[in-house]
Amino acid sequence: MAPPNAPPAQLSLNNGLMLKLKTSRIFKTAVDNPSVSPGRPSLGPRHITGICFDDRGDQLLTAAEDETFRLYNCKSGKHLKTLQSKKYGIDLPRFTHKSTAIIHASTKEDDGIRYHSLHDNKYLSYFKGHKGRVISLEVSPVDDGFMSGSLDKTVRLWDLRAPTCRGLLTLPAPPVIAYDATGLVFAVAVNHYSRILLYDSANYDKAPFLVITLEDPTLTLISYPPRPIYVTSLSFSSSGKYLLVGCSGDAHYILDAFNGHLVAKLEGHIGLERRSVAAPLTIQPDKGCSGEEVSWTPDSKFIVGGSLDGKILAWDVQDLQVPTGPVNLKATPRQIHPLVQLDGHPGISRCVKFNPRYGMLASAGAELAFWLPDMAPESEEVARDLLRKKVLA
Repeated sequence: MAPPNAPPAQLSLNNGLMLKLKTSRIFKTAVDNPSVSPGRPSLGPRHITGICFDDRGDQLLTAAEDETFRLYNCKSGKHLKTLQSKKYGIDLPRFTHKSTAIIHASTKEDDGIRYHSLHDNKYLSYFKGHKGRVISLEVSPVDDGFMSGSLDKTVRLWDLRAPTCRGLLTLPAPPVIAYDATGLVFAVAVNHYSRILLYDSANYDKAPFLVITLEDPTLTLISYPPRPIYVTSLSFSSSGKYLLVGCSGDAHYILDAFNGHLVAKLEGHIGLERRSVAAPLTIQPDKGCSGEEVSWTPDSKFIVGGSLDGKILAWDVQDLQVPTGPVNLKATPRQIHPLVQLDGHPGISRCVKFNPRYGMLASAGAELAFWLPDMAPESEEVARDLLRKKVLA
């Protein structure tokens, strides 16, 4: 037995562990579906549209199309409580640095951002100013700041302690946003212009210090003119060296965040933009996209993602090679195929995230699933032990 003051054991993610991921708990009633009246067709199941972990990885929160948000304990695998937001709706739930408070976007009534206490189920503050639905929302990793991107083609920078925004960027198209791990840099993807802008957080009112053009020459082999890339999410690797660009189509991309090189193209999944596997492709993503369908593991050794057919995929990105010299937009990117494709819960896997501290994965669509490496199927104690080990970043 470890001494009482010993640091927690650490778990190093590797190919073997990723191959052994299995569902340890499936919540089939994670979303409420309306009863179908006789003679009235069903509109299909409602879905979870967003998930997030708290900083310690102890709790997971979901937001769904039934206008509820639900809290789960990651260690016990139990549902803790269900809260409702029938008046305003809820999307893009994000824990603040307190595990008892969140911010979230609204889906009706107005386009405000709401600061909510999970402890007593009360709104603490409102952040108003956007004139269109908020489609991207991120909390600073280091302080009480956060930022939002909206269909009104603006990025607003906020502080939890003040109801009015402290910074505003006006852009030519709806933006998608991300902080790096230090909070010193943030990225803004501008759709329809295939540009990703990197800003110094302390000098956001000045021009971006790097403008990256996202261009994939292999798309001309599929159609001409090539189909536009539509970005749904951005996230930096833990080192800040790479930028993961989640897209609505059948590929995601990894960029060099220092110089703008296109490093790799992730393939093997079916893009969530399609209404069905056989449906024609569209440019603007359908409602099936959550902006959370692809993400890094906490050590940035792997990328996990969802697919229209419900599979959970993991890509091994441990040996990325950054091109040298000037950026060449005509260079063919390295194509990376999944290390593993896992069969999970039925239906679309809209949200896929790895726990920031422990060796577990969560995925969501019409259901919510918790995943653990299946080291010893007959032993529940092994599963509990995995959740006591922090991922070695």
